[in-house]
Amino acid sequence: MVSAHLLIMYIAALVVVYALPGPDMALVLQTSIGRGARHGFAAAGGLGIARATHVTLSACGVAALLRSAPWLYEAVRYGGAVYLAWVAVQIFRSPVFALPSGGARDDEGALRAAFVKGLLTNLLNPKALLFCSVLLPQFVRPEAGPVAWQMVELGIVLVVLGACFDAAYAIGAARIAGWVRAHPVAQTLQRWTFSAALIGFALRLSID
Repeated sequence: MVSAHLLIMYIAALVVVYALPGPDMALVLQTSIGRGARHGFAAAGGLGIARATHVTLSACGVAALLRSAPWLYEAVRYGGAVYLAWVAVQIFRSPVFALPSGGARDDEGALRAAFVKGLLTNLLNPKALLFCSVLLPQFVRPEAGPVAWQMVELGIVLVVLGACFDAAYAIGAARIAGWVRAHPVAQTLQRWTFSAALIGFALRLSID
């Protein structure tokens, strides 16, 4: 079991990471402003599944494989950059507010789409996987018990804390949606801002 001291340090490190702007935050904010908190939560659900997958892959040594196989890392990296750019274009081309109005079936389809966007946005970012592989082992102590259980504990904290941040972003963004809807200039600005942010993240992912 991870000691209380190490756990506090670990949580503090995660808080800093989750508070920094990134493609995950931009996606949740844009989705919640444009479609409401439920769709923001759906995107957050996809992000949570992707983070859990990265923790699992990191524990299985896939991150080490990416480091030892540059071509594989590059393939995932460029694929993720292309996907982020595609999402940015979709945001720019879509109506500023695309609140569902076609019934439950259309709403369910939009929720699934938001979930998939969240899943792929994080899953296709190899840096998220490498981040897990670098951060988690620093807080594992073999003398404190089974390493596998400590990895599970740290992974659960990572996913749950990320979900809390995503939920806060979704609720906050949904609450300001009414104000944005009432100001046409703000509507245009928010669409341009999130599109430009995702394009910037895509460029950074493809260049770094």
